[in-house]
Amino acid sequence: MSAEENITVVREHYNAFNKRDFGYGSTLVDPGLRWINVPFATTYEGPEGYKQFLKMWTTAMSDARVEITNVIASGDWVAVEFTGKGTHQSGPLAGPKGPIPPTGKSIELSFCEVFKLKNGKIALVRAYFDAATLMRQLGLMP
Repeated sequence: MSAEENITVVREHYNAFNKRDFGYGSTLVDPGLRWINVPFATTYEGPEGYKQFLKMWTTAMSDARVEITNVIASGDWVAVEFTGKGTHQSGPLAGPKGPIPPTGKSIELSFCEVFKLKNGKIALVRAYFDAATLMRQLGLMP
């Protein structure tokens, strides 16, 4: 697949997130997918892991949305910078030390995700974000 075709697949993933269409989104991933949440040192695997990772955010923030700010691609690799926004009011958020009960606080956080695609499917993702900023915005750190 070309870099442009890989960008299209990755953009479709973000569109599926914003639409809460995790069934469609899971068709974009390779059965052997590894989705690594780098700051929290957790790994999600396969289509079910894909859904679990995304639902972690939308369960905690039913109004969560992402807005892509930059996409860079080379071959099978795609890097995406985006802003995630939401209000932590609808459920627990999986944190590095366990579930974080709803805080009622809004967040606006910069993310970077690096994708490796294989045969037109998302095979590996490393998700990066500033966990300290997230915790501060949730009112859990000074």
